[in-house]
Amino acid sequence: MKKILSLLLTATMVLGLAACGNTDEETPETPETPSETPAEGETLTGTGEGYGGEVTVTVTMDGDKITNVVAEGPDETQGVGTPALEQLPEKFVEANSADVDVIAGATVTSRGLIYAMKNALDPDANPWPIVEEEEDPSNVEASDVALGFGIASMGRKGPGADDTETQVWSINEVLASVLFDGEGKILHLNVDQMELATPNYDGDGMPHFSGWPGQGGYNIDEDHDEKVDGVTEDTEENFIAEVELWKTKRERGDAYKMGISTWTEQMDAYEETFVGMTVEEIEEWFEKYTSDRNGRPLKDGAEDAEDKAKYDALSDEDKEMLADVTTSATMSLNDSHGNIIQAIRNAYENRMGLEITEAEAAGFGVSFMPRVGPGKDDQDVPVYSLNQVFANTLFDAEGKIVAIHVDQLEVATPNYDGDGMPHFSGFPGQGGYNYDEDHDEKVDGKTEDTEENFFSEIESWMTKRARGKDYKMGISTWTEQMDGFEETFIGMTVDEIEEWFDKYTSDRNGRPLKDGSEDAEDKAKYDALSDEEKAMLADVTASATMSLNDSHGDIIKAIRASYENREVINLSVN
Repeated sequence: MKKILSLLLTATMVLGLAACGNTDEETPETPETPSETPAEGETLTGTGEGYGGEVTVTVTMDGDKITNVVAEGPDETQGVGTPALEQLPEKFVEANSADVDVIAGATVTSRGLIYAMKNALDPDANPWPIVEEEEDPSNVEASDVALGFGIASMGRKGPGADDTETQVWSINEVLASVLFDGEGKILHLNVDQMELATPNYDGDGMPHFSGWPGQGGYNIDEDHDEKVDGVTEDTEENFIAEVELWKTKRERGDAYKMGISTWTEQMDAYEETFVGMTVEEIEEWFEKYTSDRNGRPLKDGAEDAEDKAKYDALSDEDKEMLADVTTSATMSLNDSHGNIIQAIRNAYENRMGLEITEAEAAGFGVSFMPRVGPGKDDQDVPVYSLNQVFANTLFDAEGKIVAIHVDQLEVATPNYDGDGMPHFSGFPGQGGYNYDEDHDEKVDGKTEDTEENFFSEIESWMTKRARGKDYKMGISTWTEQMDGFEETFIGMTVDEIEEWFDKYTSDRNGRPLKDGSEDAEDKAKYDALSDEEKAMLADVTASATMSLNDSHGDIIKAIRASYENREVINLSVN
């Protein structure tokens, strides 16, 4: 189920108290019991959703008393979820109820077992499978609205090395799409992350990159058993295949589990915490409530002396708030895996005001594209590049776009002669790459094959919008051309944009058709249009002539992904 934004929620709670006589006694709560009292010695079974799969309980009853509980979860992680399987049965018996506290460090398994107990005791009220109820989204109201997109890129050494002592390397890009009100408070937050690693990383599902063709491939642990199985193919075909399989952490979905739950569930919890804050308040929250060692939320019982001192200095109210957060989210907000706080800050710095009155949903989408070329350098060494397109979109109730903001990150081998292009030379140990330092179409040498160069290249990456006026192409800058397309697409559904693309752009290169084309197929396609359609295209091509889908990147696919990933927000602008 898509998560529902709940920012401006007002509720009136009326508590009626009736008293007979003057007494200080309180009526004790009745423990949860089955809807019908089981017979003596009867056993009940229940099921819930754990971390690795279904968890079950077998409950022995003596009338309305729980006398024994057996918990099973064969797919729960040893040492992480298993403490809940071992400890909760006794707690259920002692409490004579399913209402017990979760086991620290085994939150998801605990919740699954607690639900299984409730399912066993009262299956009508707690059915299995769980019936998801549709939530009614709350209204989000603001007087001014701005949309921002931020990216924070980071290189990582590790985790560790493989069994041949070859280093594992990874690259992390945190992507933040944010709606702000006029005071800078967050109305809606969507954070995603692209993490890719050398293929000797043993984690299942991790997107891989072996470096550029010609660099020899990289060790691969194909079956994720912490033993290298060989080296990836040093071919352009493997380069293309790897990139086309890339997925963000949200796209990896339920399969990408970490700690107490999935990455997506933990990030959702942080987003819920940060909605209503300004970026400054988020940064203050991070400084106050997370470990200075690893960026994770502070918790009671920390063994690290500094973390313990920092936690102990908090008020009881602060500790209670943190306890609520850490039941759902314990992962770091800034470590070698990525800087989530910086991406949100960058989104604020890049925000643009919107002239809209309402939006029903917000979506964020990404598309990945490998490129062979353009061409080769003067030493006959090929140029390669990677393209990532990011689409941030607001839709109305009919799926029509009311606001759209597209950006793109293009990274090339350093022998590409264009000034300002972000570079990547491959991973340390791969020998560096030819470098045209002064962009005169002649190689000046090779980049340094060092960890320092690896980190500095990634940290200097800038999107095409961030490159600004210096990034010119065709009739204007990339930003100005993208703005022209965005203006054209306002008021369309994604289906209509795809139809527009099919009808009004070249089948060769994805560029808008123009009068006077020398290509026969483009000319025939253009000539078949009505005068009104030709006039519309003339307006478009006055400001935008670049491709919407070629080897530089698939903008249409990213917009489609933003629609598929949309979340209901019911935004109204006063």
